[in-house]
Amino acid sequence: MPELDNSQQTEDLPCDAVHQRFSVSFEYPVLFTRKLLQADNHTLRHAICRHEPHIRHRFVVIIDQGVARHHPDLATDFERYADHHRDRLQLAAPPRVLPGGELVKNHPAMLEALQQWLHDEHIDRHSYVVIVGGGALLDMAGFAAATAHRGIRTIRVPTTVLAQNDSGVGVKTAVNAFGSKNFLGSFTPPHAVINDYDFILTLPVRARISGMAEAVKVAAIRDIDFFRWLQEHAMALRQGEDEACQWMIRRCAELHLRHIAGAGDPFEFGSARPLDFGHWAAHKLESMSKYQLSHGEAVAIGMALDTCYAVLCGLLPVQAANQLCLLLEKLGFTLWTPLLELRDGQGQYQLLSGLDEFREHLGGELTITLLQDLGHGVEVHQIDKPLLASSISWLKHGIPEACA
Repeated sequence: MPELDNSQQTEDLPCDAVHQRFSVSFEYPVLFTRKLLQADNHTLRHAICRHEPHIRHRFVVIIDQGVARHHPDLATDFERYADHHRDRLQLAAPPRVLPGGELVKNHPAMLEALQQWLHDEHIDRHSYVVIVGGGALLDMAGFAAATAHRGIRTIRVPTTVLAQNDSGVGVKTAVNAFGSKNFLGSFTPPHAVINDYDFILTLPVRARISGMAEAVKVAAIRDIDFFRWLQEHAMALRQGEDEACQWMIRRCAELHLRHIAGAGDPFEFGSARPLDFGHWAAHKLESMSKYQLSHGEAVAIGMALDTCYAVLCGLLPVQAANQLCLLLEKLGFTLWTPLLELRDGQGQYQLLSGLDEFREHLGGELTITLLQDLGHGVEVHQIDKPLLASSISWLKHGIPEACA
């Protein structure tokens, strides 16, 4: 008979109980390279074979349609790479090209078709799904892999700044459902992440700049030295200078990984989400714009709005707010949208309903990250909605001279 762990008993539990407790350790590398599919580049081979280097591994590849458009030989390159490394790699099916962008997360039929494909190609828990694309496709295809056989190993190859420095190196997968962003999802760490900077070179300027919002976010709440570096190199980043962009991506990814491993809540069982600074408004603005605003653009506006609120409630010095907003503008962000002024039938700002939606999405009590100073975020659990409405007006017209 198993022994009863009396230390776990409480008044609310029955006397006869066996308590189970175990932990699972996760580890995965984030690899940085260029020219990933050159025959003599062993990065992908290592990512797939690193735990079992002496057997041949089956894998499939899913490619973002937008990436395929800029890299028309990419599918063929994967086939050639697999053939060159056929002693250890077996491409189980021709690479599959799927649409990218947020809309791919809105269509259950796409998710089901991808799960059907994994089934038909006999992709099992010891096979690999290599996903090449932006954050939305990584989310959707990652969720398909996570729910097939209760989890197929994935290799993420993020192709946008936003995915390489933030979402692509994390542990979440999701699709949108029932009108809610990321309503269906899982916490599923990848087997490996490969950041090939050459994909960044073909990004449109708008998409490249959009991803830099997450760098400002993590610097503002976690690392004042990184924030100062961003200020110093803002124009180089905006112009897409290689050395600056590569360093920014790597440093942002490092800080993101450090938070996941060190904050004590990688699967977000609690209510706090420090890395969601600016995101409650961003999620609402994205949906209000029907995703015409990119995620990074919405996050920039959300950070600016929350920064205004932090000043108005006496939490943040006005000089710090000026510095954050000026940095975002130097990087190329517009910090105002008419969506902020839209009102509902009761005359309330539509945006404010995003607070309740954000709390429901996170679970638990409302938790919003605000700035107490540059490099230092703080969690608050109550938001003064009239003061937040004043912040919208402030963001539109700028900081009053009397406050500067």
